[in-house]
Amino acid sequence: MSPRLLRLVFFAGLVLTGALIFTIVSFSAAPAAAPPATAAAQPLETLQERLKRLPRDHRGWAELASQYVDQARVTGDPSYYVKAEGAARTAAGLAPDDDAVLTARAALAAGRHEFAEAARLAGKAVAANPYSAAAHGVLADARTQLGDLKGAARAVDRMLELQPGVAAFARASYAAELRGDQDGARRYLEYAHEDAWLPADLAYVRHYLGELALHAGDLAKARSWYARALQADPSFTPALAGQAKASALGGDLRQALDLYQRVVTRLPLPQYLVEQGEVQIKAGLRPDWTLLDAQRRLLAAAGVGDDLTAAEFEADHRDPERAVRYARAEYARHPNLVAADALAWALFRAGERAEALRYAERATATGWHNPLIRYHRARIERALGRPARVDPGFDPSLPSLARLS
Repeated sequence: MSPRLLRLVFFAGLVLTGALIFTIVSFSAAPAAAPPATAAAQPLETLQERLKRLPRDHRGWAELASQYVDQARVTGDPSYYVKAEGAARTAAGLAPDDDAVLTARAALAAGRHEFAEAARLAGKAVAANPYSAAAHGVLADARTQLGDLKGAARAVDRMLELQPGVAAFARASYAAELRGDQDGARRYLEYAHEDAWLPADLAYVRHYLGELALHAGDLAKARSWYARALQADPSFTPALAGQAKASALGGDLRQALDLYQRVVTRLPLPQYLVEQGEVQIKAGLRPDWTLLDAQRRLLAAAGVGDDLTAAEFEADHRDPERAVRYARAEYARHPNLVAADALAWALFRAGERAEALRYAERATATGWHNPLIRYHRARIERALGRPARVDPGFDPSLPSLARLS
């Protein structure tokens, strides 16, 4: 898997480990030109081999840290965060103020859901090198998670100026979607599709075009995009999960369960495991949350704080009171739209309807057309005796499938 693919997959990885729908860290380096063919071509030196030869190459250590963060996303193995921390520490010991080193450290902090620290480090990287598109990208992601949508938009705009491409267009797409501009969100993804040429890039963009179609209620178009994503790159698991979601929402639970089994065998991330369990419940089966609990423990042991996923899961499937505690902790650290919705729903499920409405209003304040968030607010308003409309076609028995991922 190429480094560029790994960095694009960062977006999907964070989404799936905590419904963190807008974190897209990409270092966006153009792919290196292929070396000229020779009769006795030598294999290219790996990054690890280079660092053995040049152990004081601080940018090499920063690159290695970034690759380990990416591997954690792609494989679902949180032990890579520990390896990333070691490489980042070595890089910082050699050149603590270098923009590439600071950006790699910011990416690691974001991977562990430490978004205030990610914003601090990315801000230092931008100060060190105002022309670093990568640093502006991480800064945009962190500010979005912290609820600073205006600051995130400024960082995205700067990234578009510096290095327009798949990663920048994807961020711009999500920024548009968050403010309720669905046409703009689609348009930016179409720009990304025009820019993409590697199979991995095409799969990535087509998958998110499928997500937009799915959350607009167009299952046929969503299926088409997911299929095209897998045609470009059959290994792109998020597109396979998209097909599973579309099958479940279309009523074909048998096919959905078959697809989800393939998905979690490849990549047992919490979001996929919750989606699989909800489809099992709808099919009249008993879900087994053992693997989900194990994954959450592994993530915590690797330093990944994920109160958001815990809050959403507890509210829907276990203990609403515990969900409130998780959701309050998440919102206190990261007061973004998704955290506001999670707290609203946890409070509602715990019987605190009036307080729940305050957070539901915050979650919907920007005009974001997210079906799950809109459904949660409608349920809360109806419980308070207010008129409210639920999006047609929304299936409340499959809440995790409605989260943008």
